[in-house]
Amino acid sequence: MHDASAERLTNYIERIETLEEEKAALAGDLKEVYAEAKLEGFDPKVLRQVVRLRKLEEQEREEQESLLHMYMQALGMYNGTASPEAPAE
Repeated sequence: MHDASAERLTNYIERIETLEEEKAALAGDLKEVYAEAKLEGFDPKVLRQVVRLRKLEEQEREEQESLLHMYMQALGMYNGTASPEAPAE
């Protein structure tokens, strides 16, 4: 490998390592936020679902919610008295 190629490779590796470190730090921060929310009485699994759904376009979210409703109904898991997205407490 030429010196220039080795230098470029080293540069890429160092950039990747830096980004991996930043990603790990962010993952730790996210874990802390979910833990704080849990202490306040919020369900982290549901929070993750909400975050995922908020990333979707409205039409795509509505399609997924409709399919979820249909699948749950087909499996006898939903009787139409309460929203499947917000189970009764």
